[in-house]
Amino acid sequence: MTDRAGTPAAESDLVDVPALLHAYFELKPDVSIPEQRVVFGTSGHRGSSLNTAFNEHHIAATTQAIVEYRADQGITGPLFIGSDTHALSHPAQTTALKVLVGNDVRVLVDEFDDYVPTPALSHAILAWNNSGVEEQADGIVVTPSHNPPGDGGFKYNPPHGGPADSDATSWIANRANEIIEAGLIDVNMAEPSAVETYDFRSRYVEDLGTIIDMDAIRESGIRIGADPLGGASVSYWQAIADRYNLNLTVVNPHVDPTWRFMTLDWDGKIRMDPSSPSAMASVLAHRDEFDILTGNDADADRHGIVTPDGGLMNPNHFLAVSIDYLYRNRSGWGADAAIGKTLVSSSIIDRVAESLGRRLEEVPVGFKWFVPGLVDGSVAFGGEESAGASFLRKDGTVWTTDKDGILLCLLAAEILAVTGKTPSELYRELTEKYGDPVYERVDAAATPAQKSALGKLDGEAILATELAGDPILAKLSKAPGNGAAVGGVKVVTANAWFAARPSGTEDVYKIYAESFKGQEHLKQVQAEAKLIVDAALGG
Repeated sequence: MTDRAGTPAAESDLVDVPALLHAYFELKPDVSIPEQRVVFGTSGHRGSSLNTAFNEHHIAATTQAIVEYRADQGITGPLFIGSDTHALSHPAQTTALKVLVGNDVRVLVDEFDDYVPTPALSHAILAWNNSGVEEQADGIVVTPSHNPPGDGGFKYNPPHGGPADSDATSWIANRANEIIEAGLIDVNMAEPSAVETYDFRSRYVEDLGTIIDMDAIRESGIRIGADPLGGASVSYWQAIADRYNLNLTVVNPHVDPTWRFMTLDWDGKIRMDPSSPSAMASVLAHRDEFDILTGNDADADRHGIVTPDGGLMNPNHFLAVSIDYLYRNRSGWGADAAIGKTLVSSSIIDRVAESLGRRLEEVPVGFKWFVPGLVDGSVAFGGEESAGASFLRKDGTVWTTDKDGILLCLLAAEILAVTGKTPSELYRELTEKYGDPVYERVDAAATPAQKSALGKLDGEAILATELAGDPILAKLSKAPGNGAAVGGVKVVTANAWFAARPSGTEDVYKIYAESFKGQEHLKQVQAEAKLIVDAALGG
């Protein structure tokens, strides 16, 4: 960690916005260079125009590929599109609109030319498709989420409203690269002068009463501070305060594409991560002014929860509290509705699920794995360790199928209003019942060949029988919840676990580890995890 972590950004840390925009239009990608190809990760294509990784050609080709994909899938309804506050988001949305209009796609943009959070777009897709119409809608969100100000992002949400699966994104990315290589001759473009509008904000805010106990929050009078971190939720928070008459203050209503008001993250970069103590340092300065203080990232699909007694909560801790509270307080949820978690989320969730008598559905990393269960109600809550989650309405029907940071922040307020205890107090009570785990993610060096091998590694290739003094109970290369490949391995004992997955951007693999036996035991787990994985990789 840099010694500047948590300190205010200096002028030298700020992105050159005019240079960024100039590069978006002027630099042309060469898809023979891997770093300049369209590549969809777990949340769409991301990159910086300065590195020729997110430029007009990328967006024109990717949008044309999406047009062709939706036609092939028989998707004939409108396409909802919205963007966040990153500097590259507006020009990328404009490029996409030209292609969509050029292909005669019916497209809906925000009625007030406002920023559109990811959950608001997911909500809009589902509201349209559940209204009885025959022609199904889909959408595009222009956002790199919490990435630094110099990045752009572009993701596709099909008619189920959530992130597209790997079959869809692989097809779209491959076709986009073909289009770029051919010089964009297959791209149809027109001036976007006839697009329709949609009131994302009002429809989302008005519907919140179906999923959150807004009356309890209002009647409690608790003081809520909401910091959008310069992101797309900025006008949403004021609209929520006005609509439900809440004692809610928008702590920082400013939008600036350089994010000069942020404190630096652990590595010295500006990053709008509401789960990072370093990035949230300026927000934490207000912790004693509110009963609940919250933060969101640039597209509001992530949440950060700050309490006076506990400071910034670890995302795993808040997930456990949310699950325990919701499954005890949502009588409209099905008795057989499962709890969804990613396999690198804390095992205290497993223990909470067991106490609730609920089935646990453990899936690989990526919110897309929760989509089917949220749609049909078989999973009432889906959450991942990186501060992303969503859950069902009070009546057990789907709300969003993408992560909703606004929703989870409001849930923190509801929990305090209903129980009289902060989420951090409630987490301490959970640890008294189920143990107090310590959790950490570290990186280990790996060659590209080793990363490739790790991504395909079978759990049975691990020969170790013990981990940090405890017998190994499971060696997983497929997720227990749905049998999908995890892209790595997870090793489990009664008191600890680790998971190893290759990085998609660096020559490292990530080791996630947790122990219920303390910090020293965790260090032992991490050290042995590296030895176990290296041995399985033949080195």
